[in-house]
Amino acid sequence: MAFGRVTQKDWYKVLGAKPSDSPAELKRKYQKLALLYHPDKQEADVPAGEVEERVQRFIEIDQAWKILGNEETKKEYDLQQSEDNLTKEWPLHAQVYLEDMSWNEDEQLYTLSCRCGGNYSVFKSETRDVSLVCCDTCSLVIEIL
Repeated sequence: MAFGRVTQKDWYKVLGAKPSDSPAELKRKYQKLALLYHPDKQEADVPAGEVEERVQRFIEIDQAWKILGNEETKKEYDLQQSEDNLTKEWPLHAQVYLEDMSWNEDEQLYTLSCRCGGNYSVFKSETRDVSLVCCDTCSLVIEIL
């Protein structure tokens, strides 16, 4: 499951959880909310508009659990969140294609010179996992496309 660059929901917020919560804690919070908002558990005299809101909330809770309840998708989501936070905290200098960076065969390393004189460096082994690279001298960041 890939998570795009589009600003997405904070699934932890949906569940009232924190990234540091254990899987058991996440499950407990999910179950509590799912039971509270499940369409089959609603009172008969709830106004129609509120029923629709509660159904939407239940769907949101379910989506959050599908991402955070699975170790692999949670890891990917957490990584995406930390990258998004990094681009908010650090100035994004440029978007660069990997093939536009200099390649060093001996070191198995891609590099690109920064305007400050420093370098952006990424090892070939990291290219699948890394999309943001910090300059080794200043605070600028590039995004690898």
